[in-house]
Amino acid sequence: MPKGSFELVWADEFDRDGAPDPAKWNWDIFANKTGWHNGERQYYAADRPENARIENGRLVITARKEVLSDRADHGGQGYSSARLTTQGKAEFTSGLIEVRAKLPCGEGLWPAIWTLGATAPWPDSGSIDIMEFDRKASAVTGTVHNISTSGTAGNGGRVDVADACGAFHDYQLLWTSRELRFAVDGKPYHRYANAGTGMAQWPFDKAHYLILSLAVRGADREVADDAIFPARFEIEHVRIYKQRPRGSAAVDGAGQQVGDAAMIGE
Repeated sequence: MPKGSFELVWADEFDRDGAPDPAKWNWDIFANKTGWHNGERQYYAADRPENARIENGRLVITARKEVLSDRADHGGQGYSSARLTTQGKAEFTSGLIEVRAKLPCGEGLWPAIWTLGATAPWPDSGSIDIMEFDRKASAVTGTVHNISTSGTAGNGGRVDVADACGAFHDYQLLWTSRELRFAVDGKPYHRYANAGTGMAQWPFDKAHYLILSLAVRGADREVADDAIFPARFEIEHVRIYKQRPRGSAAVDGAGQQVGDAAMIGE
């Protein structure tokens, strides 16, 4: 990683029980009626503790097998879940994004930590999948999407995290003007370099916002057994750092100084 250090500029430690902080998070429900992308089968509920709540210092996003047909924007989905964004409330153009999370198990679930460009439609402004988990493939993946990667195809890497469903891990993105670096617990597994060829390959000089979601897959990875529900995606913290000048000390979410090795190594 670059030899500079980092300071915390935005965080949610989820230290107050109840609904997600409305000053930091939006409920994202725009495609409930028309149907979500990629054949996803969930209805994203807004302000419903059964699907997203803070308890015991964690944000818990829960997918359930249920039909919420009494809701005006229901699109016939057979599952419920939640999708939260920082759009318009916290947007970033670089830094270190770290989300500490424990992932849900079960074939057909699709937990994700990702970003979308805030200034132009996708894929022109790009998107960054900091973490996606596919139980069937037994892998955590990190992927970059933009015009040059043919949109949905993406440029990505993967890493096996054997206890992703049983333990908390730090899912990280180091975002500089030169590259995007993906890591788990400080260990990088994929890099995407700025080739200097323009916006189609590097739209990442423009602001992005963060998304936390738990989808239910469609035909590509259908649910094998509804006994997996309710399924919990637990997030212990979200922290955004910016790089300080060389020689400065990094500061963690508790205000303690940490060395570069605690962030993302080479």
